[in-house]
Amino acid sequence: MKAQTTNGSRTRDGRSTREAILAAAQRLIHVHGYNHTVLDDVLRESGVGKGNFYYHFKSKEELGHAILDQLVTSFIERTLEPCFADPAGRPLAQIRCFLDRVLEAQRERHCVGGCPLGNLAAELSDVHEGFRTRLASVFAAWRERLTVALHRARRSGDIGAAARPEALADFLVASLEGAILLTKVSKDIAVMEQCVGEMKHYLAQYEAGR
Repeated sequence: MKAQTTNGSRTRDGRSTREAILAAAQRLIHVHGYNHTVLDDVLRESGVGKGNFYYHFKSKEELGHAILDQLVTSFIERTLEPCFADPAGRPLAQIRCFLDRVLEAQRERHCVGGCPLGNLAAELSDVHEGFRTRLASVFAAWRERLTVALHRARRSGDIGAAARPEALADFLVASLEGAILLTKVSKDIAVMEQCVGEMKHYLAQYEAGR
């Protein structure tokens, strides 16, 4: 059993108390959802006392917002930035890189859990306005990154003038989220592989010269 901690101290495994709370809560929410994760379970999982919890977070809602911020940062650093960091990169290659990284993330998770951001959006968007607005801004930023790349592709002549970057970006985001959901329920990575392949095929229809 983990030792209790004092305000601002570190847990036995070397993480800060705040990090331990976030890690435990994220694991529980990923499996059980936000509404079915209770504070006592987070405290038990993290080995942190209630007083220490309230030293770092005023409420479960504040904890949820911190987890959402953490998920967004992780998504950007691990999935988006490695593909889009080079402003001179070929935009269609960057988008295909992004699709491949999403696929690989599902493969590494063995099709378990789905998309953490998508899960929260499905659970909370109709019942919690604070989470809905935060999640909306996250998906808007994701679409914006793809839209900018597609505008660059059209300006460079990589895709034809008939392509509509905003509509294409919406299609890719919606298709990815749907593919992740199907993969989660089927527990078959071949579903994700097939969906990503079809998205690439769809994107290729707009390439100049085809």
